[in-house]
Amino acid sequence: MGIQVKRDYASNLPRIEAFGSELNQVWTNLIDNAISAMDGRGELFLRTYYQDSWVVVEIADSSEGIPISIQTKIFDPFFTTKPLGEGTGLGLNISYNIIIQKHKCQISVNSSPGQTCFIVKIPMTLKHTKSTACVH
Repeated sequence: MGIQVKRDYASNLPRIEAFGSELNQVWTNLIDNAISAMDGRGELFLRTYYQDSWVVVEIADSSEGIPISIQTKIFDPFFTTKPLGEGTGLGLNISYNIIIQKHKCQISVNSSPGQTCFIVKIPMTLKHTKSTACVH
């Protein structure tokens, strides 16, 4: 059956200043985790929109979901639910550090049986003084 990708990209997003290559690493980590969680079948949802001075990116999947008991640990370094040798437990930690520490933005997760959604919010007031790239 495979994975079906559904996209809903807002056409009127404003430009933001950000570290583009680092944000690409975040998107790659989140999408890779979603694909892994779906075990080769399901739906991957990619959505962007503008809300209350925030550019919002949602990456969601139709996986089993993340158990409530570990949701507070998923951004910890070296935390993984994958079998030994299949994951380092660093992808979400690196993504968290890029979003929270480097960009001063927000990342959160909503998960329940049958779906998990990571939400990244980037404020329109985001400014960096060096090595910035314009992302649209």
